[in-house]
Amino acid sequence: MNRERLIKMAGAVRTGGKGTMRRKKKAVHKAASTDDKRLQSTLKRVGVNLIAGIEEVNIFQDDLVIQFTNPKVQASIQANTWAVTGTPQTKKLQDILPSIINQLGPDNMEILRKIGEQFQKEMPAAANRITEENDDDVPDLVPGQTFEEADEEGEKDKTVSA
Repeated sequence: MNRERLIKMAGAVRTGGKGTMRRKKKAVHKAASTDDKRLQSTLKRVGVNLIAGIEEVNIFQDDLVIQFTNPKVQASIQANTWAVTGTPQTKKLQDILPSIINQLGPDNMEILRKIGEQFQKEMPAAANRITEENDDDVPDLVPGQTFEEADEEGEKDKTVSA
């Protein structure tokens, strides 16, 4: 290390001017609890009230939903301020759509249309895969031939090859 860098580092740990003692260790502040206290005091100043009895909060963003189960909800209608605290879970809208269909408003109708279009695009492809799988099981019939005749020919082929 060079001398200037050492002097700069040594200067950063002094509590006063030249000739004062250095700190023994760097003070570590706990910011998480102070942030929460500061937020609660700010919300109290705004005049929020606790809203009890809310089991679930869903916040919609494009095709994602941020879901809080059993959250603590505080609101101030006059200040147009809502505070939702709890553990969030980010889920796709398609995954939880059946349980929240009655909660969707007119602003989410466009998202529902997109989901419907995706399902319609996926359905023909899935139907084609299903019919292709089923086609392997059913023998092709020649016009004028019945199922029994085709079955007998299939049994003859099996006995000849065995």
